[in-house]
Amino acid sequence: MSTTTPGPSGGTTGGTDTGRLPEPTPVPERPNGFVRALTDGWIVAKRNLVKLKRVPEVLVFVLISPIMFVLLFAFVFGGAIDPEGAVSYREFLIGGIFAQTVVFGATFTGAGLAEDMQKGIIDRFRALPISRSSVLIGRSIASVIHSSLGVVVMAVTGLAIGWRIRNSIGEAVLAFALLLLFGFAIIW
Repeated sequence: MSTTTPGPSGGTTGGTDTGRLPEPTPVPERPNGFVRALTDGWIVAKRNLVKLKRVPEVLVFVLISPIMFVLLFAFVFGGAIDPEGAVSYREFLIGGIFAQTVVFGATFTGAGLAEDMQKGIIDRFRALPISRSSVLIGRSIASVIHSSLGVVVMAVTGLAIGWRIRNSIGEAVLAFALLLLFGFAIIW
């Protein structure tokens, strides 16, 4: 069957109509199970990290509060405490402030989830074809990234006031990883 259609200049163009529709483009299969939950969780984590650009007060709190706590407890309250032996009070202080900062970071996850539930975003996520656990996984990943920033800032501040890493760099990295794992456990 031959058909003619109007051309761009008003003329006609010839063509053939076979009566068949073009083949649909295949949709790639999404992974199932654990991989899908991690993939969807990473997308939700990126959503939560983008909020840092829109609400920079959160980033300021994540970065300034560890500095404030280290300086406050080291210089204001540090003179009142004199531990026995050759170990400085600041050696004990930084470990406690590390744990405190990571635990405080868990409040971002809880407050963010409560805010999303109040605004109805969780209900919208339920309507999407995403893993149910991806919201919590994404919030947890974003919170661990926030905590990582706070730990780095606090470690630099601690080094500036006299705290020292007594072992190898590898052991220090493992200790920081254990600290972030502790924070993840509190978040979850």
